[in-house]
Amino acid sequence: MSTRVKLLAGVPNDGNRDYLPEAIKGTDMTVNENGNSSHRYPQRLEEFHDTVNGVEGTWYEYVPTTYDPNKKTPLIFGMHGGLMTGWGHAIYTSWVLLAERDGFICVFPDSHRKGSWAIESAGTGRSARKDKDGNLVPNIDIKDNPDCNFVIGLMALMKEKYNIDEGRIFMQGMSAGNLFTHQFCRYYGNLLAGAAGASGPGSIKLCFDEEGKLINKAGPLAIWQTRAEHNGFGVRDYPIDAYVNKYNRLYWMLINECEPVPQIMIDGEDNYAFYKGKRAPLVYIDVKNRDHGQTLDEAYLYWDYLFSGIRREPDGTIVQTETVLPRKGDAYAAAFTPGLAKAWFHNEVQDMDAACVMWQKLKYHGLNGGAKVRGEYFMVPLSFIAKMAGADYRPNREAHTAVLTLKDGRDLQFARGTIGCMIDDTLRSMYIETIEREGELLISVEWFFRYVMQMQVSVCNEVVYVTDHHAELSYHMADLIKDLLKGEPMPEKYPEDYTNLMETGW
Repeated sequence: MSTRVKLLAGVPNDGNRDYLPEAIKGTDMTVNENGNSSHRYPQRLEEFHDTVNGVEGTWYEYVPTTYDPNKKTPLIFGMHGGLMTGWGHAIYTSWVLLAERDGFICVFPDSHRKGSWAIESAGTGRSARKDKDGNLVPNIDIKDNPDCNFVIGLMALMKEKYNIDEGRIFMQGMSAGNLFTHQFCRYYGNLLAGAAGASGPGSIKLCFDEEGKLINKAGPLAIWQTRAEHNGFGVRDYPIDAYVNKYNRLYWMLINECEPVPQIMIDGEDNYAFYKGKRAPLVYIDVKNRDHGQTLDEAYLYWDYLFSGIRREPDGTIVQTETVLPRKGDAYAAAFTPGLAKAWFHNEVQDMDAACVMWQKLKYHGLNGGAKVRGEYFMVPLSFIAKMAGADYRPNREAHTAVLTLKDGRDLQFARGTIGCMIDDTLRSMYIETIEREGELLISVEWFFRYVMQMQVSVCNEVVYVTDHHAELSYHMADLIKDLLKGEPMPEKYPEDYTNLMETGW
């Protein structure tokens, strides 16, 4: 890394309610909306307008100050979201900042029709393309697709203008730009080494035919899929999003011949699943508490975890070398969901001696037979908690008690039916009483790891995640973990409700 990049201060437009105010162009204005944040318009971003490969269009180039025409240089295509522009994508992503750090060239095309990419229609549902009068726009033959032809032409033009490394051309899109990227990868992915997308998952109908077979012309590709936890614009709901995300993930797992069980890492709000592939890797990430769009740091994540170590050889194979950051799961983490005697621990599914149970703390005195729920907790077998803590476990099953001796020498004694835990010679109340199931004592995993071990515990979508660092479990990562614990790391290729799904357009 030859250049230390610094952020430049902008002038915030906090009163803005337009996603891309035209007034930003060429100025130092910045806008923000729940993680979708712009930075100052880059001075080196140059605008071009010409006819390329038979298609007239506009694009923006960013050539870093470190560019050396004597060295092979990677090339990034950034595909803007709906109602946006190429320059808008340049300021809503960090590609130009990263280009200065690592020395690659960026191209940001405008879509052929203002703000709208030419994308295959996916049926009659929400994902179908319609004109201004609400009429369905028929599919365009891919050979006649103006945006695909324009991008292919720009690739050739960039190779003429600059010393481009043909084995290291990448594409990234946001929302509608991700739909275009997904389309381009299905037909022309062989021209790229890798691709990434934020929000806007592709229609399942465009991934699988009515028999559940893959629709793909270009073969394997290093893929990154970013999903925003709150992606629905207030229209779709979490289960539908989870379903669509799952089959988008399956599509590339099958093409890249990925191992079914990933490495899972949660870093703050970023929930990663790293899949190893025989033909190419796949990275899936769900961003906690983010709405439709992309985060400003995503380009750095794409590059540091994936693109920095990916190249396509002349024979078409995808080769991976060392990346800036390793794709590894959390060194210490565990996850549980109610009703299953399975745990996610050390990046694999492990058996427990009893199933996890959800148990409520009730207040009922003085309520004339009624009750109020004051808390609900994940009750996990004490024997497995001892395993996680590396503690000595001594159950007295006849007396329905047990003692844990921690590595630091503390003795913790638990007894069925009481909320108390005796820590050495001191009594402490837990969140909820110890219960017994299948001959095993169960306690609140939240209380033990927060209070006793001083660790991070996050709960979402009926899953609890325990780590030794800051981690906030997201809805769609919890959905993925539940599938792993159920023994369903990959969904059926032909879902039972596939016909209904096809009718919705997804």
